[in-house]
Amino acid sequence: MASAFNRLRCVPPASTWSTCTRATNRNGSYSARRYMAVASGGGGVPFVFDRKAKRLQRDRAARRANVADYERLRNEVAWQISDRIQDIKRPFSLGLDLGCGRGHIGRVVDDEMVDTLVQSELARGPLLRFDADARDQAFRVQADEERMPFRDNMFDIVVSNLALHWVNDLPGCLTQIKNTLVPDGVFIGSMFGGDTLYELRCSLQLAEIERLGGFAPHVSPFADVRDCGSLLQRAGFTLLTVDIDEITVNYPSPMELLDDLQGMGEQNASVKRQPFLHSSTLAAAAAVYKEMYGNDDGTVPATFQIIYLLGWKPDPSQVGPAERGSATHSLKDLSVDLNSLQQSIQSPK
Repeated sequence: MASAFNRLRCVPPASTWSTCTRATNRNGSYSARRYMAVASGGGGVPFVFDRKAKRLQRDRAARRANVADYERLRNEVAWQISDRIQDIKRPFSLGLDLGCGRGHIGRVVDDEMVDTLVQSELARGPLLRFDADARDQAFRVQADEERMPFRDNMFDIVVSNLALHWVNDLPGCLTQIKNTLVPDGVFIGSMFGGDTLYELRCSLQLAEIERLGGFAPHVSPFADVRDCGSLLQRAGFTLLTVDIDEITVNYPSPMELLDDLQGMGEQNASVKRQPFLHSSTLAAAAAVYKEMYGNDDGTVPATFQIIYLLGWKPDPSQVGPAERGSATHSLKDLSVDLNSLQQSIQSPK
């Protein structure tokens, strides 16, 4: 417990919520640095998402009077992450929730699993309208996932709930997460996968091709599950686990789906997004959506593919492969033994 609080000295206090968060240098001293709307175009990193637009979208979503009505999906995924933490039969002293929103994981992860939970969020709005049932509200930090203001070897566990799919430099972000973990620390995260909202994407593309002779991206690109393991390995994680889940939500019409995405702060934030969508094109897309994917009861399904990531920071104490040449039996001898055992079973007494 004392060790966890010593490590918390480098966490920016809640009083520093602004467009500039106070962050620490490697030596532990504080310095004012800007973390909002980081431009990630340099150094060979593709500038795919507009981080400033995403921050504003999340701020607007948090200001809705009925914001809790749009959080069912995040709450469900938070429970799934909590189950994965419980599967690890050991407590964690200090944890980080990266992209915490209004404290979805903080509501379901108790102090028996994680003693102290630091909760970091890109936008200020969700932090100001934090869930009353969320824990450790004194340790809320506004910071960008692309430029994490935490020291190396600080956290025993880092979790992230549906936030990393908006990061431009995902390999760099995963490397930062690994660096903030103590040796044998664990990262558990979730993000939207490539098949998310494929119904909406196809309907908008077909409608725009019909009306305009071409189409623009209206649904942001998502990571492919086949690449996630390689990304974790490239970041330096070991003992990797990547699995997927699909959640299908039925809406009365595509318009309710679009409203739900805005309420979640999950509308399009790609750099090359179009500023508006013609009403005629939107009506055509709604008709295509119902014709191609509509249910018998008149509703329309929306698929959310959730990718769950788990990786450990390397440590000599972890289980690894045996040294080359340390085997005591050869596979050839094992084959002979198995054949002899099979013959003895099949032979009559």
